[in-house]
Amino acid sequence: MIEKVLIANRGEVAIRVIRACREIGIQTVAVFSDSDRDSLHVELADESVCIGPVASSESYLKIANIISAAEIADVDAIHPGYGFLAENAHFAEICEQCNITFIGPTAQCIRQMGDKNLARQTMMSAKVPVTPGSEGLIGTRDEALGVAKEIGYPVLIKAVAGGGGKGMRVAHNDVSLVQAFMTASAEAERSFGNPEVYMEKFIESSRHIEVQVLGDSHGNAVHVGERDCSIQRRHQKLFEEAPSPAINDSQRKKLGDIAVRAVKAVNYNNAGTVEFLYDIKAKEFYFMEMNTRIQVEHPVSEEISGIDLIKEQLIIASGEPMSFKQSEIKMSGHAMEFRVNAEDPSRKFQSSPGLVKSVHFPGGRGVRVDTFVYPGYEILPFYDSMIAKIITHGKDRAEAISIMARALDEFMIDGIKTTAPLGCALMASDQFKRGDYDTGFLEKFMDDWQFDDS
Repeated sequence: MIEKVLIANRGEVAIRVIRACREIGIQTVAVFSDSDRDSLHVELADESVCIGPVASSESYLKIANIISAAEIADVDAIHPGYGFLAENAHFAEICEQCNITFIGPTAQCIRQMGDKNLARQTMMSAKVPVTPGSEGLIGTRDEALGVAKEIGYPVLIKAVAGGGGKGMRVAHNDVSLVQAFMTASAEAERSFGNPEVYMEKFIESSRHIEVQVLGDSHGNAVHVGERDCSIQRRHQKLFEEAPSPAINDSQRKKLGDIAVRAVKAVNYNNAGTVEFLYDIKAKEFYFMEMNTRIQVEHPVSEEISGIDLIKEQLIIASGEPMSFKQSEIKMSGHAMEFRVNAEDPSRKFQSSPGLVKSVHFPGGRGVRVDTFVYPGYEILPFYDSMIAKIITHGKDRAEAISIMARALDEFMIDGIKTTAPLGCALMASDQFKRGDYDTGFLEKFMDDWQFDDS
């Protein structure tokens, strides 16, 4: 079993990994930038090492600094969390070369699934349904126009690398397609150093539904149910729930089986997520991409399954078989997660860094809070804006909503603006309560409602 882990991350995910390690007797090493010296993950870890200045490029993204810290602390494994280097195939290779276990899939698998076009081709070979689109990369605007004519508008231009909505553009006609092709390619080059793009049919009424999966080195592969992540702004998720209110048990079983097929197709080893677009009108699922890491929203799957996914990552990375079979996974109730970001939703989600003068997080039955914030902590403008995740679990969806509404109402923070008032309004929406939403819901919701966080 792994004995000592360096967490190559910060914030709540670093704390989440520290807690899992501590519960099974694994020593932990935190890394931090100059500006993160007072961060809670540094305090909670058994050891800590400074890895550079405030800029991510010189600290949390600096592979040489992280490997040096790992060698100084004499660890036998590195957990990358999510973001930063979590899906960096080169980092996984360096870890292997240095005899350090990378707690995640192989570099080959990260590379294969990180290239969205290659991932799409791989899934097609495994008979996993994919959205109609180009057979490969789109190299010129004339090629783009030809494919669009074949599959019909609207279409979606997508970068083969990266994520978070960058390098993605929707086009409804020839003129907008030419502009979308040029813009998406240029943005992909700036953001990911790779201008390559491909094209898919844009499904106008859809839901974003993903499946939590696990694979180990003994040939075992399972899914831990689906999560509905359709409430998002500009392709950035804000709220997730499990199970999805949009599908029935028959669809759920079919989706889980497809996800396991995808895992086996790439010999996946560790935790991952297979993401699908669900066409509401056609009632069909289409593969979008695979995230080769633990997800921000993994707690909702933990709450309905009773499985600690981080502990399972550690077990699998140690070379042991996962601790359960598909038949032993039993889902119970309904779970939700709302991301509390240091942003002002009334001002187009403007970033709101600053000193947290006071904070009170909710509690009680059915409430879990994953955070790294405390009174006197300064929210920095240099990193991701998420400061907490509020997770609720109830016997059914209605109870999970009721608990979430109460929890968000209890949450109090002085010194910064957050997305919590938006969450309160969302929980009160009749349309949301019916589960009647798609990926465009939040944008329309924002247009129709005013949020009072006074």
